[in-house]
Amino acid sequence: MVSPSRPGPIRKDTPNAMPAANLQFVVKKEDARVASFITDAEGHFQVSLPPGHYTVLREDPGARIGHWRFEVEVVSGSIAKVNWTGDSGMR
Repeated sequence: MVSPSRPGPIRKDTPNAMPAANLQFVVKKEDARVASFITDAEGHFQVSLPPGHYTVLREDPGARIGHWRFEVEVVSGSIAKVNWTGDSGMR
């Protein structure tokens, strides 16, 4: 998800977040780039990684504003589910 989804005041009857659709992210382990992916129209993604601690972030020009980074721990034999809301930087 990404929030706020539009500039200006937040309205009680209007959602303030929307799917982080069609965005490219890179996956890093320490400083090494190990994978990349593009979210789908609903902001979902799937990437296979060996066990370890990873940082996921955007490095494209659109990422200069806002906060587009999260961390995830991948454990052997399980699927790590990530629910994360990026800060679009809109105010």
